[in-house]
Amino acid sequence: MHPFKTDRTMAAISDSLRLRASRWKAGAGMARWLGVLPFFVFVILFLILPTLYIVVGAFRQTGGGWTFDNILNLRQQSIINAYWVSIKVSFWSALLGCVIGFAMAASVVLWGVDRRLRNPLLTFSGVASNFAGVPLAFAFIATLGPAGLITLYLRTEFGINLRAWGWNLLSSKGLIVTYLFFQIPLMILIITPALDGLRREWREAAAVLGASSLQYWRMVALPILFPSILGCMALLFANAFGAVATAIALTGPALNIAPILLYAQIRGDVLGNPNLGYALALGMIVITAAANSLYIWLRARSERWLK
Repeated sequence: MHPFKTDRTMAAISDSLRLRASRWKAGAGMARWLGVLPFFVFVILFLILPTLYIVVGAFRQTGGGWTFDNILNLRQQSIINAYWVSIKVSFWSALLGCVIGFAMAASVVLWGVDRRLRNPLLTFSGVASNFAGVPLAFAFIATLGPAGLITLYLRTEFGINLRAWGWNLLSSKGLIVTYLFFQIPLMILIITPALDGLRREWREAAAVLGASSLQYWRMVALPILFPSILGCMALLFANAFGAVATAIALTGPALNIAPILLYAQIRGDVLGNPNLGYALALGMIVITAAANSLYIWLRARSERWLK
């Protein structure tokens, strides 16, 4: 065979193989994207589109047309009070959740408590952090409500009347205690990787330099963990601020907070105003988005040390 023809044949085969390889790579790339396609569908259908619908509805009139009245009506004293109570409930549940959750996680990760408790604690935290809504409200009503198990037991066996001491489950304090059931486990799940990231060399170096355990925590560990802790608090604040089902099932209209006021506006009552409800929801979105943005920024800062 002529050498020139052989070279042309080999070149054609090589071009064909390269074309097939490029097509195979393109097909493999598309196949890899198919794995995350449900995620994008979920985000678009249940996050982006509902958010856009709320934003548009906040600037629409009931009969049609555009208006800023819904946003301006957020200045009503009842709405301001509802936001303020929601912020207080979210702040205190986030603060207590951070303190208690950090102590529990540090006990099994750093402070010498039996490490066999770690896996059961993390497993329970994974379940409890998602236990909310009507089941959680019913559990607390059955346990700490006016006729709850613990309430009646303390009254009959020890003569302790929680009601006389000012305890009321259907109040902001009761809501904070209820929220702690899922706030503490969520804190444990988030802060445990950060605690695992504390290197033993840092503690040993501090001990070699003569630092006590208290000085190590005050000067080394806590400054490193502080962005993570503050970020966790921001995330817990957003988690509590956006909780709707638990608050409605527990207190109903007895407590004036933003989620309950939002529910009253959009459920279709005679006095309800869906577009004002969209404005309320837009305000909640802005607050939770700010808290989540703070969490993401602080987490990025903390990861620089913990890598």
